[in-house]
This record gives sequence, C-alpha cells and structure tokens, in this order.
Amino acid sequence: MKAMKKYGPWTIRVIISFVFLLSAVAKLYPKPSYALTYFEVHQLEPMGIPLEIGAYLSRFLIGVEFAIAILLLLPLFLRKLIIPVTIFMLGVFIIELAYEIFSSGNQGNCGCFGTLIEMTPLEALIKNVISVGLLLLYYVLDDKKERLSTDFQSRAYFSAITNVLLVSIFSVFLIAPIRRESVSPSKTIPIENPTKDSVVHRLDVTPEIPVEGKKKFDTLKPLVDLGPKQVLSGYESLFKDINQGKQILCFFAPGCDHCRATAKAITLLKKSHKNFPPVQIVFMDEEPELIPDFFQFAGAEYTYSVMDIIKFWKTLGNGKEVPGVVYLWNGNVQKFYQGIDKEQFNSNDFKKVLNKAVR
Repeated sequence: MKAMKKYGPWTIRVIISFVFLLSAVAKLYPKPSYALTYFEVHQLEPMGIPLEIGAYLSRFLIGVEFAIAILLLLPLFLRKLIIPVTIFMLGVFIIELAYEIFSSGNQGNCGCFGTLIEMTPLEALIKNVISVGLLLLYYVLDDKKERLSTDFQSRAYFSAITNVLLVSIFSVFLIAPIRRESVSPSKTIPIENPTKDSVVHRLDVTPEIPVEGKKKFDTLKPLVDLGPKQVLSGYESLFKDINQGKQILCFFAPGCDHCRATAKAITLLKKSHKNFPPVQIVFMDEEPELIPDFFQFAGAEYTYSVMDIIKFWKTLGNGKEVPGVVYLWNGNVQKFYQGIDKEQFNSNDFKKVLNKAVR
C-alpha cells in the first residue's frame, strides 16, 4: 500500500499525460493540414459546428490537449485546477460520445486519435471513463494539500500555467495555419514532360456533391457503348465528360503512399486491358508540387484537377477515405472503392466489375 501511495499518483499522471499527448499528435497525423481538415469535416461539422468555426476550434482543442499533457507533469495546482479541468474535459467528451452512440449507433471512427488509431465511439467512451476513474483515484492516493507560501508564488504558478496553455495553442496554429481560400483564379500546376493527352486545371468552384436518387436526363448525344440509361452522377462539374460511357474517377492526395500504389495498380490494369475506361483524378490541394512525382511513380499521366482540401472531403463523401476510386457507366456508379480497409481498391475485384453487365 505504501508503494501504491508513493508511486501511484505519479504513474497516473504519466499515463493520462501520455494519452492526451498521443491524442494531440494523432490529430495532426500524417500531415497537419490534411489531418485537421479531415477532423473538421468528419467530426466537428456533423456535430453542427460550421467549418469556419471548426478550423479555429480544432486547433484550440489540440492546443489544450498538448497543454494538459505538459501540465499534468508539472507541480502547478494539480489538485485544485489541472486535474479538475482534465476531468471536466473528459466528462464533456463522455457526454458527447454517449449522445453519438445513442443517436447514431456505435459506428465509424470517433476521431479521438485521428486516423492514426481508429476507435469506435464506444471504445473511446470506455477510454475516457477509465481516465476519469484514474484521476479520481489520484485524489485517494495523493492526499497531500497544496500549500503556497506567498501570493507571489501563487501568481507565478498561474502565470506558468497560462504561458504553457498559450504557447501550446499558438504552436498548433503555427504548425497548421488556417488556409484562406482564394477568390481569384488559381494558377495551373505544370507537370513534367506533359503528354498531348494530359490536361491540368484547378477547381475554384464548389462542385455538386453526389446524392442518392440521381436526376435523369435525355439531352446528351447517343453513346457508342451500351450500358445503363444515362443519369447525372453529380460529378459533372468536375469533368464535363464524366457521365459519358465508362469512366474512372479517382480522389487522391499527392503525398499519400496508398494513393500512389492505387494509381500504379490502375496503370498496370490499363496496360493489360485494350478498352480500359478513361481515368480522371481529383487531387487534394495538399502538397500539389508532388503531383509530377506522383505520376512518375504511377507510370502514367492522367487528366487531373486540384481541389481545396475541405471541398475535396465533402465531394468525396461523408465518412469516406482516400484513396477513392469511382467506376461510372453513363453516370451510374457501378463501384466505389475507398480507404485502405475492406472497401479499398482491389485489382482482381475491379477486373470482375469491368466484365460485369449493368447492375
């Protein structure tokens, strides 16, 4: 029991500090701007928080997590301020997660550790409840009262806490500055050794987002290839010919290794199939300077556009991940591959899909 009282409080502080540090770092993985917009679009906006506010709130929350991780290891008003604030913050998360489970079920990634460690809402709820329990146990094991000798020492403690908090928050804003969308036309991004079929442009208008129950139309010219009746896919503002015949529409991030591997797999399929559908790519506006290297790795160049990160996520679809590969036939979605798990792009499966009749 003596050993528990001696080492228990410090062990609890280290454990909870590590959890908050991991949570903050994970929300910036693999790249800050990419990860934060993912968090804002997939986690904050579904809660009713506008993206304009979410951009600030996401950085503020991560800054607070960094600050708590640091302050839990410092002897500054632990019992009176730091631990109560930590318990309160965890309590808010518990209520939010409980409501999410009740209203939407235990589905998807809660976003507590970003995309680094995916957790369901229930798993995150259990984690937070255990964390609160450990912090309450801290009060039982460490019953020493915090005494300050002078008012000057008290002010010094508050000043140190404030400095840690402000530095942590401002550091996140410096690491991932909020990007302002330009209202003026964007410059096209050149590619090395362009081919005559290469097309490059940027999307500076909000595209129509695909919805279920596609609106039908009969105004397009008759198509050469047979297939389902032509419909509006919702992607026609991205590429004007996307609803004509068989088409492959990809959603990639230039620096994403999984996206590069998927593009390379598509290139290999294209070389082995005589009538392979045209491939068109929408790139996330994250490290666009890597696009030439992306195509070099893929082994071919394709028609592509570059889209603002937030618009990219919204166009890809709520809950969907990169790499995204959509196979369309006359505007009808025949197959939608996304992410790196069970719905990821699979060459063998896609061969079967291409050979299938209209579904």
